[in-house]
Amino acid sequence: MERDGGPRVPEQWAPAVPGDSGELRFSVLGPVRAWRGGEPVPPGSPQQRALLAALLMRDGRTATAGELIDALWGDEPPSQALAAVRTYASRLRKKLSPGVLVTEAGGYAVRNRPDLLDLTVAQELATDAEKARATGDRNQARALLNKSLGLWDGEALASVPGPYAETQRARLEEWRLQLTETRLDLDLEVGCHAEAVSELTVLTAAHPLRERLRELLMLALYRSGRQAEALAVYADTRRLLAEDLGVDPRPELSQLQQRILQADAELARPVEDSVPAHTFMRPAQLPATVPDFTGRVSFVRELGKRLSTVEGSVMAVSALAGIGGVGKTTLAVHVAHAARTYFPDGQLYVDLQGAGTRAAEPENVLGSFLRALGTPDTAIPDSLDDRSALYRSALDGRRILVLLDNARDAAQVRPLLPGTEGCAALVTSRVRMVDLAGAHLVDLDVMSPEEALQLFTRIVGEERVGAERKAALDVVAACGFLPLAIRIAASRLAARRTWTVSVLAAKLADERRRLDELQAGDLAVKATFELGYGALDAAQARAFRLLGLADGPDLSLAAAAAVLDLPLHDAEDLLESLVDTSLLESAAPGRYRYHDLVRLYARACAERDEQPPSEREAALSRLLDFYLATAASVYALERPGDRLVDHLEPTSYEGLSFSDRHDAQDWLYAEANCLLAFVRQCAGAHTLRRAVDLLWACVDLAESGANSKQYEEAAAVLRKAAHAAGDQWAEARALVILANVHQMVGRFEEADEEAGQAHRLAEAAQDPLPSCWAANARGVIALFQGRHAEGEKYLTRSLERFRAAGDRAGEASALCNLSRIRLATGRTSSAVALAQQGIDIYDGLGHSLRGANGRYALGLALTQAGQLGDAAQRLHEALVVFRDSRQRLWEGMTLCRLAEADLEGHKPAQAASNAEMALTVLRGIGGEWRRGNVLTVLGRALHGIGQTGRAQVCWREALSLYEDRGSPEAADVRALLSPAAAA
Repeated sequence: MERDGGPRVPEQWAPAVPGDSGELRFSVLGPVRAWRGGEPVPPGSPQQRALLAALLMRDGRTATAGELIDALWGDEPPSQALAAVRTYASRLRKKLSPGVLVTEAGGYAVRNRPDLLDLTVAQELATDAEKARATGDRNQARALLNKSLGLWDGEALASVPGPYAETQRARLEEWRLQLTETRLDLDLEVGCHAEAVSELTVLTAAHPLRERLRELLMLALYRSGRQAEALAVYADTRRLLAEDLGVDPRPELSQLQQRILQADAELARPVEDSVPAHTFMRPAQLPATVPDFTGRVSFVRELGKRLSTVEGSVMAVSALAGIGGVGKTTLAVHVAHAARTYFPDGQLYVDLQGAGTRAAEPENVLGSFLRALGTPDTAIPDSLDDRSALYRSALDGRRILVLLDNARDAAQVRPLLPGTEGCAALVTSRVRMVDLAGAHLVDLDVMSPEEALQLFTRIVGEERVGAERKAALDVVAACGFLPLAIRIAASRLAARRTWTVSVLAAKLADERRRLDELQAGDLAVKATFELGYGALDAAQARAFRLLGLADGPDLSLAAAAAVLDLPLHDAEDLLESLVDTSLLESAAPGRYRYHDLVRLYARACAERDEQPPSEREAALSRLLDFYLATAASVYALERPGDRLVDHLEPTSYEGLSFSDRHDAQDWLYAEANCLLAFVRQCAGAHTLRRAVDLLWACVDLAESGANSKQYEEAAAVLRKAAHAAGDQWAEARALVILANVHQMVGRFEEADEEAGQAHRLAEAAQDPLPSCWAANARGVIALFQGRHAEGEKYLTRSLERFRAAGDRAGEASALCNLSRIRLATGRTSSAVALAQQGIDIYDGLGHSLRGANGRYALGLALTQAGQLGDAAQRLHEALVVFRDSRQRLWEGMTLCRLAEADLEGHKPAQAASNAEMALTVLRGIGGEWRRGNVLTVLGRALHGIGQTGRAQVCWREALSLYEDRGSPEAADVRALLSPAAAA
């Protein structure tokens, strides 16, 4: 069943498939209908439909005339009932295909293929779902049940008269509810509890005495972290049963309440193995072991023994430490592969990137691990502690090996450790983890000369090394016996058949500085990389140096081409040659990255070798130009007519262009982490203004909620840099960006102060654009804070300035925001007119995204005007655009506004469904103030369907959120919580 809050679209049962021979299809799960070859066949009068339904429901069996008379009229048939039945049958026979409605033994029957009746198909799908569930394939069972339920198109046998139809209607509705309960039960078993809450809220409102639905709702709420609401559902149910039936809840419901009160950990866990037992999925994330693994015999034996004896003992942790390039990862992966048979439930792996400046966050790693263990995204909590607890629960009773590679310190590792016996963890790090309680510490040193020579020989080949053994010893000695250095040197030699070992040894001997650096701890890693770098040709070496300059997790091919100032194909050839040297990694098709230590070395090379030094600045400037030009192209495609693109800093390097807005969106979100990291890097005087404009052009990253935190951090860095540099132009724009971010998360005082500063600085810098948008922002902030007169003043000023600047998109924004001020002050007709003016401008510009914002404002005004049908239509139109544009913040708020319209239309069940979906969409984005707004609306909807306990829980949470922020909405919620309101 659909859960998007819009009208449910039934399965397309009637239209003929290609090659359809024109056979008759029938439907009873809704109005009684017939089709031939996809074309409708009207069954005639209500009595004829009743006759057809009675025959279809008999699965081809004959119904006597007397049975049909009883079906149509019951105990009070008309005097000419038999003649009427014959007339109806005759008329139907003429409409249907020959041989479908037959007369036999004094009665009638419909003879048609069973799979041409929607009820039969629904029954078969339900049976198949039961079988899939019995074998453990819960996802397949859910899919089959959804298809079965999707065949309904409203009430079964809709508007069909007669006692038989009434009885069958009730039977089919009960069956439909049973299927829905089964499907919802499966939803909870596979962890889709957050999504189930919305549907269950509506169903419990429609069927308040159906205890199984209440039980499922309690469980869904509890697993969504909403324990108080779950208990409130029980209290509401108990009260309702006592008042209406004079009975207590059934034992299962009472037992569930007790388990929730006791915070039963087992209750919070979805049923495991949501796939068939015979195809049990388990993580197998270990990287491939190297085929030429060499030496380390004592370490392999020591670690292997610990892992082989882990069953039945406490969780084992072994931590390998050593300098970069010493072979920690290679050893750990080799040992982990050898021990796989002792961990039949799977192996998890992650590179924690601890040697770099931005180590992996434990909560992000836990999210990946939980997904690998089968936990759906909607069941993964937000906080580190909650994720860690769920992770340990998921591992309980399973035997899994966890390899945590390249850890920064013990604090990063602790949340990632399993908590039960039978599991084990291998940790690699550059530091000794003496503060990791209970860990078996292993210090890994360089190879012995014999092991080093053996590794070199395995890669290069026995024949070549045997002929020049002394030169080979010189090579491994020059490598400091570091495995990574040996591997790089040997791989270079193996790839160059014309080289002798002596040639390689001579090359290494010439680099005496590297041998000196090997004596200085971490400098040994740099010396190792120097071997690979020295073997590059001039073009490769330049690319290696320059590509490491930009911050960010990786680099796209197009961005790399900009850094190198090369055509795309030439850049790709160069990058792929670097991948062959192992100095660069191919993260995905068209994307490249450095190992964190290699990146540091590449930058050191750039500082040392790039001549003239200005070439480094030029490379980063080209990349900034590329990002800004491409982001501007995305912005212009998303927001046609918006004047921001006309006021951005000029660029001298071209960016990408797009003809399809979805391709443009894909680029922006794919590059988000790179863009935001690079923006922070460009806070210097020569790049600051372009960096600020790049951030402004990427505003979708903040408004979508996908990268709000990183976006805010980048804006703060640029604002600070602009202030320190005394650049009023850049600071004004950075402040507008910050004000927008802070307004979206409900930090209104901070946002208002920033917008005010932005206006003053923009005026001083004679930059009209931020001045316009600052006034617009202050008007919106004043609206949210209840300062309506001030808000109207700011928005009127903003409107005048946008018009003076010829900025039609800005003018439309100010009109729509002014509409909301007028609405808040009771001037509904003016609000409707202003919002419509804004929409007309947006539509004239072809600006669908901001046109959706206009429809959002108009929907609010129409709701207050009592034009609820038009309001819902405008809000649904906005919702479609926001979803298509990945604007989760606006999607969630539109769902909330639809809930408000539903409440005005006395549809509390639908309001509760939309508000629940809004909560789900806005999880983690939009700030606590907006969460308080949604909770308030949800509470009103729940109160409307009689779930007063849950309503009180929602209002209390909203009140706490408002009071923490000093929000004026707190007074309204206190009123809702007052005894008088409850009564």
